[in-house]
Amino acid sequence: MKAIRGALPFILVAALAACGSQTPAEQTGGGTSLTWAVETEPITFNPHLWAQNKARLLVFNQFDALLARGEDGSFVPWLATSWRVSDDGRTYTLELRDDVTFQDGTKFDAAAVKANLDKLREPGYNPAVAAIQLHAFDKAEVVSPTTLKITLKERDGLFLDFLASPYAGQVSPKSLKEAKDLKAGGPDVVGTGPFVLDRYVRGQEVHYTRNPRYNWPPQGSAHQGPAYLPEVTYRFLPQAAVRIGALTSGQVQVIEGVPATDIQTVKSDPSLSFQSALNSGTAFSYYFNTSHPPFDDKRVRQAFREAVDLDTVLASVYQGTAKRAWSVVADTSPFYDPSLEKTYGGDAAKANALLDAAGWTQRDAEGYRTKDGKRLTVRSVAAAPYVRDRRDILAQAIQAQVKQTAGIDFQVKIVDQGTAQKAYDDDAYEIFENSRGDSDAGAALNLILPRGGAINRTHYEDATLDKWLAGASASSDPAERKALYAKVQRKVVADEAVVFPIYVPSDQIAASKNVQGLGFDPVSGTPRGVYDVRIAA
Repeated sequence: MKAIRGALPFILVAALAACGSQTPAEQTGGGTSLTWAVETEPITFNPHLWAQNKARLLVFNQFDALLARGEDGSFVPWLATSWRVSDDGRTYTLELRDDVTFQDGTKFDAAAVKANLDKLREPGYNPAVAAIQLHAFDKAEVVSPTTLKITLKERDGLFLDFLASPYAGQVSPKSLKEAKDLKAGGPDVVGTGPFVLDRYVRGQEVHYTRNPRYNWPPQGSAHQGPAYLPEVTYRFLPQAAVRIGALTSGQVQVIEGVPATDIQTVKSDPSLSFQSALNSGTAFSYYFNTSHPPFDDKRVRQAFREAVDLDTVLASVYQGTAKRAWSVVADTSPFYDPSLEKTYGGDAAKANALLDAAGWTQRDAEGYRTKDGKRLTVRSVAAAPYVRDRRDILAQAIQAQVKQTAGIDFQVKIVDQGTAQKAYDDDAYEIFENSRGDSDAGAALNLILPRGGAINRTHYEDATLDKWLAGASASSDPAERKALYAKVQRKVVADEAVVFPIYVPSDQIAASKNVQGLGFDPVSGTPRGVYDVRIAA
């Protein structure tokens, strides 16, 4: 650790030099522009294709959704001033603002919203959203420039959540037709938001300037009119030590992704502030691939979980700052089932008995269990852009435990996105790791668990489970949804051991004390954009 800290100044200077020089105001942490260091570089800047929870804070700088969420989690107006839902739950009539323009000067109206919805249903554009958030969508009809009627094929309890999500970020119809690379996003994919993306340097930074015409923030915003900040730069600094060094030296004013090892240092510095919030959606979990050995045997799935003393692992990796998960649904969700707590895990004797019963009774020269001459090997393949929160270190700790406790050979690979996708396509993995930041956990569950789910990489299939998921999605009754999702959680966690929940993700913000207005989205728990952020004199 001393060697690493000693090398930090050189690493920091090199990383920041690669990102460009700083103005005097940025170097001192003052001035009116803001520099924010982020852990994860977005795969795309197109809100329709948003997929990384860590990149959510960038989306709403440039794009506005139709609805927003209030501090109590309720839906509130944004680009839509009001909405009506028919008695049968199949028709949504949106009344839209008439004073909004896209950043390319074109008018925002009902035709623009229809163009965005139609684009999302276009084959191959975003199959996951088409299959989940818009699975019930039938058509959108322009009633007038400020009125849009949306017809669904069936009730959908997730539809309002979609209208308030990044996926409903409104893209200029001109961009939808003319952007050079619509799927990647960038300066020529424009929205109506408070900031304009005018520069993106891959691997280094993205720069936004204030939209001077902006005057339509969501209900509940701290102010009206254009953003306080004239510009904001987000620097991509994936190394935690570099982010901390950049903040404490005054070379950036805000960072997200504060590692556990540095939280106390930040808190004890009188010149800095610290905030954190748990994320919504699903917990970070290992999903077991049931399509082939060894996890086609439930006993082996159970054994892997029992072989891990997760409380000890989390304490070691996160130094008491990570909250253990007991269900696939994060405990911040109203659908969380607390009956699963303390029902499994951390019993080494049980793990070994289960593996013995499953026939993994022999050991090779390295101490790993074998069966019919084959080692008990499980592989995890993770795409680097999605690795956050020291998950690589977490995997190493679990790897050591399952070897020592139960003789399981857990192999961990962090690769580029294309290589990871090929492994998933080829069924060349046994563990798929994932967490989702959806504000409604039901959206995530429908992606991961049902037969044919867009990222169902467990390949587990159960018709009753699918029926529960469909019923919960169709219902607008919170109590009914909670009861159905409780059944889902008990099935995949307790009964079938398809999922190994590990921890509830959280986000952290550390900043210079003179940066005001920072905070978290009340539902997702992710950092808000910088519309309400200002720098005190």
